[in-house]
Amino acid sequence: MKKILKTIEEIGPIDKKLMEQAQERLDNLTKPKGSLGRIEELAKKIVGITEKAEPCLEKKVIFVMVGDHGITREQVSAYPMEVTSQMVYNFLQGGAAINVLAKKLEAKVVVIDMGVAKNLKPHPDLVVKKIGYGTNNMSKGPAMDKEDAIKAVTAGIDVFEEELKTNGIDIMGTGEMGIGNTTASSAIVTCITESKVEEVTGKGTGINDEILQKKIEMIEKALSVNHPDSEDPIDILSKVGGYEIAGLVGCILAAARYRVPIMLDGFISTAAALVSAKFSPKVKEYLISSHNSVEKGHKIALSYLKQKPLFDLNMRLGEGTGAALGIDLADISVKILTQMATFDEASVSRKDKRQD
Repeated sequence: MKKILKTIEEIGPIDKKLMEQAQERLDNLTKPKGSLGRIEELAKKIVGITEKAEPCLEKKVIFVMVGDHGITREQVSAYPMEVTSQMVYNFLQGGAAINVLAKKLEAKVVVIDMGVAKNLKPHPDLVVKKIGYGTNNMSKGPAMDKEDAIKAVTAGIDVFEEELKTNGIDIMGTGEMGIGNTTASSAIVTCITESKVEEVTGKGTGINDEILQKKIEMIEKALSVNHPDSEDPIDILSKVGGYEIAGLVGCILAAARYRVPIMLDGFISTAAALVSAKFSPKVKEYLISSHNSVEKGHKIALSYLKQKPLFDLNMRLGEGTGAALGIDLADISVKILTQMATFDEASVSRKDKRQD
């Protein structure tokens, strides 16, 4: 817990003064004031996060945390647990959607085994931080003990710091894979936002109405059996979380500490962000929501965090795919800020003030 507390203590506020300076430059670029809308807002936020008047997002990293969930034994998913490990190999072979998008972005994908339910074959691109072989069935008791929840968050911090030290990170994307993790995320969002389970729980990988009802019942049972404390992030993670979700929490806390913009993916990533904000409300200033997931609880989670997604493309894949597209927009936004000419630099006449 010591490392988590130290990380939280070193999270500072974003730089509002530099953001004001960025706004001045944006207002003087060769375009009508505010005409690039949220692209301008995004650039200004990245300036505040990084404390750099001219940020560069060359080193893009997407962390894909992977773990299994014991709740899948209750048939709450359209896919069997084995798919989790199979998808890890797909990531490592470059055949998943996130690999295709990352290649286009020239982003690095870091795949981390946080709790896959089997031993994976060694691979030079696989980071092993395995806490356990899948979580326990949370409908019958805690998903993990508190010590393992602490270990998982700490492992997420370690993964971020190792990559930062070795290769550098200018912007981070959150990604995940784990059959059953929309069930755990729904429980987390229900707990923290105090919403009704049916308002938060969606069809995940594409379950039918009958399985959806079973999923809702299992989440209600898990919350009733475990009584997670909505103000205690470790208690939430241990009672109804997942190893990969806890790993993402660690990554998010570390990114905020080191002033790295955090591009959230979808529902699971946002559930992790909710927990992170319980550790430190300052984290919210470092978050950028990429997209609005089809998963129904995502809007509730984003509203709680006061986040407005950049786009809505009816996506629900996970893996960091939405975050990858968001990182592309972020890169574009800072290039607009730093590479576009001002009226004075381009010797372009300004708007006639008589038209104001």
